[in-house]
Amino acid sequence: MNEREKKILEIVARVAKRDLSSIQPEQQLVADLGIDSPKALQLMCDLEDELKIEMPEDAIGRIVTVADVVSLIEVTSHA
Repeated sequence: MNEREKKILEIVARVAKRDLSSIQPEQQLVADLGIDSPKALQLMCDLEDELKIEMPEDAIGRIVTVADVVSLIEVTSHA
């Protein structure tokens, strides 16, 4: 895991109010971590602010798992 991926997982853990060690790529944001719509917006804003990126407006609808978040960030940051 690189530093960027670790930072993404830290942000997901903080928004989900979970311990970082409990966050796994296959976990679903809603079903497993309880990240509802308001928390999803917070997650997107925190990711943008802390990683200095701009997420596509439709990004929230495209992410289901923690791995989806990491993949989207990788694509967004290389665009």
